Amino acid sequence: MRPENQSSVSHFLLRGLPIRPEQQGVFFVLFLGMYLTTVLGNLLLILLIRLDARLHTPMYFFLSHLAFSDVSVSSVTVPRMLMGMLTQDQSIPYAGCIFQLYFFIVFGAFDNLLLAVMAYDRYVAVCHPLHYPTIMREELCVTLVAGSWVISFVRALLHTLLLVQLSFCTDSTINHFFCELTVLLKLSCSDISLNELVLFTEGGILFILPLGGVLGSYICIGTIIVRVPTTKRLLKAFSTCGSHLFVVSLYYGTLASIYFFSSSWDSKDIIASVMYTVVTPMLNPFIYSLRNRDIKQALHVFVNRANFFK
Repeated sequence: MRPENQSSVSHFLLRGLPIRPEQQGVFFVLFLGMYLTTVLGNLLLILLIRLDARLHTPMYFFLSHLAFSDVSVSSVTVPRMLMGMLTQDQSIPYAGCIFQLYFFIVFGAFDNLLLAVMAYDRYVAVCHPLHYPTIMREELCVTLVAGSWVISFVRALLHTLLLVQLSFCTDSTINHFFCELTVLLKLSCSDISLNELVLFTEGGILFILPLGGVLGSYICIGTIIVRVPTTKRLLKAFSTCGSHLFVVSLYYGTLASIYFFSSSWDSKDIIASVMYTVVTPMLNPFIYSLRNRDIKQALHVFVNRANFFK
């Protein structure tokens, strides 16, 4: 690559969402409302789990970490997008872009791993209910969550360190609303073969293994149900696994549409990313709460306490 085509980039230009200028105000209000709902809903869920002793179980321990990760992945991407829509300034400093990329990878990887951990928890609850307290003891739960966080931070650090070694072309326009790894690699003037090798190798492993764990857990659950297909057992399995299965379908369906069923980063890919960073984190508290008696009771107690102190 010729020297004039390379640059030590100090800023990137985010192209943002494919929205007409006259529609910016409407979409700003819409995404602001969705972001505030995400933050308030997930923080309320975390608060209820912390305050109510009945929710001090492995399932809700994992759910509190999922809620924290959902708030974080939205906070890494959405505020910057909203600021760009409000000020029409789509530039982002190089350091800010790297920071956003790093934490987006962290929380995205953690979501993926934690969903597999939660699937295993549901498998034990349905297939080994009598041994559930001894298998899903506190030490194992803490180890599984801590291990997921460590793997996520290491993965993000690996990709970030490889990325900062690259040079970028003078055209530093990112065809997205946040700094996404594959889009940034396309802007580089350096040899990205190592980056791509690491991305597809460890990315494939960290995608396939958790997905395999989720599928394996639900295949075992389905096998147990099919052996004695009573209405009571079906209802119990649905009440135990329904919320998690819906979230898993939403999560992996979105990822599949982004990385496997599209050939370029056009508007439909950006819409899929909005689903992952905005819509899914907003829906998760409702999915886990609407049909959950424990959460409803905890919320009722919390509201009564708030009214009492008033």
